[in-house]
Amino acid sequence: MSRVQPAVELTQVTEWTDGTARRIEDQLAAEEPLEIRINGKPLTVTMRTPGHDEELAAGFLWTEGLIESATQIGEIRRLTPEGVARDNIVSVEFGDQSFQPEDLQRNFFAASSCGICGKASIESIRLRGLTPPNPTFKIDPELLCEFPTRLRDQQQVFGRTGGLHAAGLFDEAGKLLVLREDIGRHNAVDKVVGWALMKGLLPLSRCAMMVSGRGGFEIVQKALAAGIPVLASVSAPSSLAVKLARELGLTLVGFLRDRRFVIYSNPNRCLLNQSGTV
Repeated sequence: MSRVQPAVELTQVTEWTDGTARRIEDQLAAEEPLEIRINGKPLTVTMRTPGHDEELAAGFLWTEGLIESATQIGEIRRLTPEGVARDNIVSVEFGDQSFQPEDLQRNFFAASSCGICGKASIESIRLRGLTPPNPTFKIDPELLCEFPTRLRDQQQVFGRTGGLHAAGLFDEAGKLLVLREDIGRHNAVDKVVGWALMKGLLPLSRCAMMVSGRGGFEIVQKALAAGIPVLASVSAPSSLAVKLARELGLTLVGFLRDRRFVIYSNPNRCLLNQSGTV
C-alpha cells in the first residue's frame, strides 16, 4: 500500500535573537520530485510539495493542452516501485494507447522556482486555440480585497513553514471554493485545475483565482486554459504575462494587498459602479 509523504518535515536549526543563540526544532515545507507517466512512459518530472498529486497530474495535463476532456483519463494511480520508500510517481492511463509522450516535441521539465521551461513565445499559446474567458463575469472590488486574508487564513502549511505558495479559487460571491499549496506556484495552480477537472467543473467561467507571489506567464496560461476570467496575485506580473492577458481577454490583477490593487488588463470585470477614468 502506498504512503503519502507529509507536506512538512522537521529539522533542528540554530536561532539567533538579540545576541542569544539557541537550538530549536523548525518545520520546513517538503519538496520531492514527482514523475508523471502516461501509459507507462515517463512524461515529465516536477519538483513539488507532496499532497494532491493526482490533481497535480490531471491539472498539468489539462493546462498544458495534452487532454481536452476528463474522459480521456482512464485511471490515475500512484506507483511505488519495489525498494523505494517514496510515492513519487503518478501513472495516468489514457484510453488512447497510441499516445506517445515523445511526440510532444519538447521537454517538459518543471522546476519549483520558474515553472515549466521551454515556452518559446505567446505564439505557442495561440496555436493551442485558447479562447477568451467569460466576458460577463464580474467581481466586486470590495470582495477582491478580501481574497488575500481568506487565502492566508486557509494556508495551513504556509502558517507552519512560511515556505509555500498557494492558489485559491473563489466564486463571484467571494467564497473560497478550494485552496492548494505547493513549493511551486505553478503546481498549486495545476492542483486547483486538476481538482476542478476531476469534479467536472471546467471551464471555471464564473470563478476568480488568486495566487501568492507574482503572476507570471505560466500562471496566466494555466488560468486561461481553465477558463478563469479573473486572475489576481499578491505581487507583480511579468511583461509577457500582461501581453498574454491583454491578447486573450483575461483580467489580470497585481499587488492585491491592503485594500489596493493594480489592474493590468480588462479592468471592467473588477470595476462595478465605479466613477473616474479607466
